[in-house]
Amino acid sequence: MRRACSEATSRGGGVPRALSAVAQGRPLVSVAAEGPRHDATEEAPRLWHITLSVSGAEAPLNDVRQGLEQLAHDHPFLLTSRYANDHAEIRYWEEARDLHDAAAVALRLWGEHRQTAKLPPWEIVGLEVIDRDTYHQRIAAGHGPLPATPVGVHPF
Repeated sequence: MRRACSEATSRGGGVPRALSAVAQGRPLVSVAAEGPRHDATEEAPRLWHITLSVSGAEAPLNDVRQGLEQLAHDHPFLLTSRYANDHAEIRYWEEARDLHDAAAVALRLWGEHRQTAKLPPWEIVGLEVIDRDTYHQRIAAGHGPLPATPVGVHPF
């Protein structure tokens, strides 16, 4: 959201007015009474590498593995999961407009799939969100999250 969007109704006595951001003579965003309309020239989504860590009371390893396998089936971009009887780590790629959107989706992942995938009632204890370029720079330098090999669900 651009700052101009929120100012469209805050000035002029609460009467909405249409605003346009202009680049090279073409409108990028129009804001009117019905809300923002985005032109195709707006920034495209980017890829973000997510590492989500969860932890909680001990659960049977077989149940944890089955839950993570179901999560991988439900969430097709899941790269790899590592698990133990009291914690797990999930790594995957998320497509989002910015870091805030990617993090918000990641923070909802465990809770939204807890019942359907029969995941343990663990809480999120860690989250790392890095853009694609940073991920590849870390790998090239021998730092950061190791490449997700082998792909799939594996014990620690």
